Amino acid sequence: MRNLVLLPGFMLNQHLWDDMHGELATLGALTFGDIGQDIGIQAMADAVLRQAPERFVLFGFSMGGFVAQAIALKAPERVLGLALLNTSSRPQTEQESASTKAQLDIAQRTPFKGLTSRALASSLHPARSTERALLDRLQAMALSNGKEVFLRQLQTLRDSNAEQLQQLRCPVLVVASDQDKLRTVEESEEMVRQIAQARFEIVADCGHMTPMEKPHELFALIEDWIKQSGL
Repeated sequence: MRNLVLLPGFMLNQHLWDDMHGELATLGALTFGDIGQDIGIQAMADAVLRQAPERFVLFGFSMGGFVAQAIALKAPERVLGLALLNTSSRPQTEQESASTKAQLDIAQRTPFKGLTSRALASSLHPARSTERALLDRLQAMALSNGKEVFLRQLQTLRDSNAEQLQQLRCPVLVVASDQDKLRTVEESEEMVRQIAQARFEIVADCGHMTPMEKPHELFALIEDWIKQSGL
């Protein structure tokens, strides 16, 4: 039985994959990793490894993609294949760090009421940024995670894995979306240049939330990659 481990992004959870769940389950047993209980990419990676099957195909979305890179580098003998979805290997910029610190200062002294409307809208294709059903699902995940996860994930600074990605020897799939405002196509291209024989795919007419915006298109890419890679 093939094992798939799926990691969500910032303030998301396993419901990120709801629209793909049935199809993904045809590929193997699903484990949904939790990246909300620790501070720091390496600590998150260790936590996922403790809960994961012995050997598995690993999927990391957005923030989960940073954790997935750390896992694949930390335990290459356990990761059979690696899919990096709408993510990056770039370190946090000074501007991002300053913005995060300001958010953290406010969040520590105020009740958590979920993510801002602007933050939610920016994660979707512009044409879908007012789509109530999608926005409500995103906010429900954020509220389910709550304030403590919000604070832990805000405190998690991103280091660059770019040069280390050359060490990867397992099959790698990199997926970007052409209208992603949070993780650009260029960031995915940077990762692909570092990884020998990485497969690179761009999902058209899609924002950041590819598993929710284009679930069937994303599944088709994943299914074909697994088949072609012999995983």
